Amino acid sequence: MATRYDGVITKTTSIQNSETMQEVLDNRGLQQVTHYATKTLKSLTSQQIGSLSLITHYWSSQDRYWKLSTKYYGDPKYWWVIAWYNNKPIEAMLKVGDAISIPSPLDQILGMF
Repeated sequence: MATRYDGVITKTTSIQNSETMQEVLDNRGLQQVTHYATKTLKSLTSQQIGSLSLITHYWSSQDRYWKLSTKYYGDPKYWWVIAWYNNKPIEAMLKVGDAISIPSPLDQILGMF
């Protein structure tokens, strides 16, 4: 089953099943908890940035990353591309009127990871 974390989650895991966690695990009916490491996204080179088309979008009070991803990419799960490219991991970092860039084409930028 595909998830929004496909390609972002690495295979590095950490399993929590220690004695100190046992009460929490028992309360939840679990044997263990598996933590997945989040992949670190690298910065793009100047050459990579130059090969992209950028769409300028001015932030409004109704905007959300997932809405912009749906509008420009046809799928809400790529919201993180817009957030990452603009170095604004959360929407609270934006205010009305801020200009952000929507990189495209999507398949090209995904290939850069």
